[in-house]
Formats: sequence, C-alpha cells, structure tokens
Amino acid sequence: MKIGEFEFETEEMVYEPSDDSFLLAENLDINSGDRVLEIGTGSGIIAMYASKLADEVVATDINFNAVQLAEKNFSSNDINNIKLLFGDLFEPVRAEFEGKDQKFDVILFNTPYLPTDDCEILEDNLNYAFDGGLDGRKVIDRFLNEVKDYLNEGGRVQLIQSSLSNVEETLLRLEELGFITEITASEKFFFEEIVLITGFLY
Repeated sequence: MKIGEFEFETEEMVYEPSDDSFLLAENLDINSGDRVLEIGTGSGIIAMYASKLADEVVATDINFNAVQLAEKNFSSNDINNIKLLFGDLFEPVRAEFEGKDQKFDVILFNTPYLPTDDCEILEDNLNYAFDGGLDGRKVIDRFLNEVKDYLNEGGRVQLIQSSLSNVEETLLRLEELGFITEITASEKFFFEEIVLITGFLY
C-alpha cells in the first residue's frame, strides 16, 4: 500500500496507521539538525515522516513484530537515518547509548491510551499498541516519569492520547516537570477525542 510518499507494508500483529498516527505525522515539531526519539514506532510510519525532517531518528518498540516490520518499511523506502531498537520505553536507549549521549531534541510517542479491563487484553503482541490499563494511564505515566531525563534543554515532547485517559492529568504532570504545554491538534470521534499534546522544556 501507499501512505503519502511511502511504500508501506502492514501485518496483523502490528498496529496499522490510523487517525491518531496521522494526527501526529501531520503536526511534527521537528527542525533540521534535530535528534529525534520515537517510542513505540509500530509499523514505522511516524519515524519515516520524522526522518525527512531530522538528521537522526532513533525508534523503539516493545513488539518484536513491529521492529521487524518497521525495518522492512525503512528498507523498502531507502531510509538510512533511523536507528531501530527493541525494548520497553527508554530501556533500549539506555542500553544502546550507555556512556554516550542519551538525550534528544524531540521525543514522540503515540501512547497506548485505551482503558483496558482484564477481559479485554489480547494474548498477542498487538495488545502493546492499545492497552493502557484500567485507567488508560499505565504506560503514559511510566513514560512521563522518565521523559525529562532524555530531553535536551529547549527540547519538545509530542504525545498522542485520548480523552478517555485523562488529558488534564498529562498536562498537569508535564507542567510539574517544567514543560510549557499546549494541545497542538485534536480530532473528535463518537466516544472520545484524540489529542496531540506538545510540551516544551525550558
């Protein structure tokens, strides 16, 4: 399939680009020369858009199917400025860049934001893409606990989440960490609103 300028493959164990993916892709705050980290790259579509704007992109995912698929998509589009790492949140960054520069100018994350009951959990890798725990914040809060440690001064964080997982709580947490925040873009659906939060670290 074709997405924008990219030739693109999908597979059933990896989240297929959807409205939330495109909301982030269309509103990336990336400058030439930036070093970018994407957490949870999935099929790789956001990292691919970022690679056209930034000098260097590091993309991670906890789903090994996603890492394999993203690698395939980067290769088929001749993209060679993305480093792909397997692991949970910032763990692979710590491992890969131990003793080196672990900080970035921009950090991107289309979070697993859906409130998920035990009976709704999938028994496969696709579950990583949406399972936010009972309140939708299981992964978001873990991300917020660490994100500042990996941002350069003057850096930006851009994350996607749903109104179902308490957007105000995320804005408050970021402000407590020293970010200036804004809702950069949003899209309303029948049962939720998907928002793109941008935080500026000064």
